[in-house]
Amino acid sequence: MSTTPKNGLQALLTPEESVLLLIDHQPFQFANLNSHEPSMVVNNAVALGRAARAFDVPTVLTTVLEERGGHLIQGLRDVFPEQKPIDRTFINTWQDERVVDAVKATGRKKLVIAGLWTEICVAMPAIQAAGEGYEVFAVTDASGGASAEAHDMAVRRMVQAGVVPITWLAVAGEWQRDWAREETVSAMTGVLEQHGGATGVAFAWETQLLNSRA
Repeated sequence: MSTTPKNGLQALLTPEESVLLLIDHQPFQFANLNSHEPSMVVNNAVALGRAARAFDVPTVLTTVLEERGGHLIQGLRDVFPEQKPIDRTFINTWQDERVVDAVKATGRKKLVIAGLWTEICVAMPAIQAAGEGYEVFAVTDASGGASAEAHDMAVRRMVQAGVVPITWLAVAGEWQRDWAREETVSAMTGVLEQHGGATGVAFAWETQLLNSRA
């Protein structure tokens, strides 16, 4: 099990320590997504991917039986046009050595996971990776289950295994950490404006006010 602290400053995410694993955001999985509004999960998954790019967080993409389940959603393919997702047969992503090797190659131990469905394709690798020394964060609003109960039970089970539930905006906030980190402010603001709902509207308004004063 991971021996990293569960509280204090070291428990928070940093871009330098993080690696993102996005699992099976494919049409077949969306067809039976009933825990969340599907368009919300699309929005949040794409926002998470864009945030990872903004902070240079290595990202591993994976699909399951792509020929039958469909390609990764277009929004994520647009964020990572140079990447071909690792296509698996294993239900548990962490049993595919190519995926594990890709994560290990980053040298990072804070593993951020999102995918469909929460109760299977997120919970299984999250629980296994947590048992192998990774500090695992499950992004609950960029994931979803076959029912609200399935999603909820999966999150509870992962918490019992030491996995930290988190939302995409919290991940991005911990990566940014300081608005004086100017090299990522512009990209972060762009993600918020397009994917942050009311927060994005507020940022656009603030920008308008600042520009008018200038």
